[in-house]
Amino acid sequence: MSETPVESVDIARLSTEDADFEARLDALLAWEGVSDAEVQERVAEIIAAVRERGDAALIEYTQRFDRLAVASMSELTLGAARLEQAFNGLPDAQRDALAQAAERIRIYHERQKPTSWSYVEADGSVLGQQVTPLDRAGIYVPGGKAAYPSSVLMNAIPAHVAGVREIVMVVPTPDGVLNELVLAAAHLAGVDHVFTLGGAQAVAAMAYGTESVPRVDKIVGPGNIYVATAKRAVFGQVGIDMIAGPSEILVVSDGATDPEWLAMDLFSQAEHDEDAQALLVSWDERHLAEVEAAIARLLPTLEREGIVRQSLARRGALIHCRDRGEAVRLINRIAPEHLELSMADPDALLPEVRHAGAIFMGRYTAEALGDYCAGPNHVLPTSGTARFSSPLGVYDFQKRSSIIHCSEAGASSLGKVASVLARGESLTAHARSAEYRIKDEYRTKE
Repeated sequence: MSETPVESVDIARLSTEDADFEARLDALLAWEGVSDAEVQERVAEIIAAVRERGDAALIEYTQRFDRLAVASMSELTLGAARLEQAFNGLPDAQRDALAQAAERIRIYHERQKPTSWSYVEADGSVLGQQVTPLDRAGIYVPGGKAAYPSSVLMNAIPAHVAGVREIVMVVPTPDGVLNELVLAAAHLAGVDHVFTLGGAQAVAAMAYGTESVPRVDKIVGPGNIYVATAKRAVFGQVGIDMIAGPSEILVVSDGATDPEWLAMDLFSQAEHDEDAQALLVSWDERHLAEVEAAIARLLPTLEREGIVRQSLARRGALIHCRDRGEAVRLINRIAPEHLELSMADPDALLPEVRHAGAIFMGRYTAEALGDYCAGPNHVLPTSGTARFSSPLGVYDFQKRSSIIHCSEAGASSLGKVASVLARGESLTAHARSAEYRIKDEYRTKE
């Protein structure tokens, strides 16, 4: 009996030795999810409608986009009792897993918490920094193709650790489908308000407030292209965490990790949506071929095969490089959201990695562990923004105020310096303000 032939998989093969390598890599990495003029125009209309008509606009858009027959905001509002009911109704295994993940996330983020500080100068002046939490944070939890209870924990728990007083959560429920795990996570994470809203209208509601939705100080959490565009549009009115693009993973392998492990690691991000990106880099050509064969072999076993297949065809790649040094250069060139260093000695490479959202060390550390329960945050910079951006954390829900308390002697000493600089800028009121506090010194009369 002959074996059923394995269907080939459409995934790019690149080599750094190819003359067109840089151009092909640029094309693979190219992503600007909020540049479409039509999307921006539509989002602007939605934001304007929510600002003008508040709850009425939210109801109208929810009816249209989520296909819900609702007449009032009370039907789109979930109270504490409903969240608790969802938590208590979970199977024991799910409830315990959710609680364990929440505790690990809390413990990790407790270590991030900065403290206020100050120091006293010789003349008695005090300089320092006061750290204070935001009053109210808004978290966007995606819905639709997949439900993300893990995103609830990753967004809400750092806010709580930071000391945020009130947390507002929005989550779309297309066709009225509520995910009990998401609601249970909101209960466990201590979310104060939950509204079953999505899209640009939910972002606008949190940014400007409506009769029912409280106005927040900052909006965090990923979403689709309309959510990302809306977050960019309301930035300045409120703070935002980042403009999130599609999920992405870069695996660097020394050739000794099980090819099926790596294939599934690539799938774990590709299954998010068709625009997600999964890249594998190795200096072992035979290993790349083995991983490609494992991809073809395992792909038909996936529940989300169609999405993964399109993702790999559109933006996936197996990349052959010359050596470890070239692999490091590719890491820093790509600046991936998730980086797996699947090798015997990942610590040797780590000091050279300058740009990555989260780094998963060694063969046993699957990226999926970071998505759910390792502890560090899974809200990460995408599309190369790890060059200048960081994972979501406690610091995103806090502000820092500078403290300046001059002694009489300090004011006199600093006043002389400020006076010279201010007059150099022709800002004489600045200069005179400082000069009034100079002790026993000549003050310029004007």
